[in-house]
Amino acid sequence: MADATEQQPEAPRKRSKLPLILGLVLALLLGGGGFWATWSGLILGSSDHQTVTEPAVTPLPDLAFVPVEPIVISLGRGASMSHLRFAAQLEVGANHTSEVALLMPRILDVLNGYLRAVEISRLEDPAALVELRAQMLRRIQIVTGEGRVRDLLVTEFVLN
Repeated sequence: MADATEQQPEAPRKRSKLPLILGLVLALLLGGGGFWATWSGLILGSSDHQTVTEPAVTPLPDLAFVPVEPIVISLGRGASMSHLRFAAQLEVGANHTSEVALLMPRILDVLNGYLRAVEISRLEDPAALVELRAQMLRRIQIVTGEGRVRDLLVTEFVLN
């Protein structure tokens, strides 16, 4: 018969749960620390501690505006609209104001001739105002001489 003192196979030892618990606690601590560091702005945060300085204000350039008298142009027969009312301002250097005002009859003549020559369908297109403005500005700059007129500001463009 078999010996009663025969060794029975040992039951496998239970693994310790201490490393698992330590890993979980460390993960929670590191996660909480990372959250706090990000939330407080230490990592990837904006620095709220910077002093806000106002941008330096640069003085405006030396400019003036010369009004262009309103022009009323009849659009002719066959047009759904009968008149165009146009008014504008010319942006000029302050030292050129009197020179541009002196040339205003020529400017009005150029604008009147150009606006009468433009097709009515082009005048009715809202997107065409940018191109019309550029064309008129170029003609005005030719009349007044280079460097006197900086820009043309259309203040009224009404078809009725």
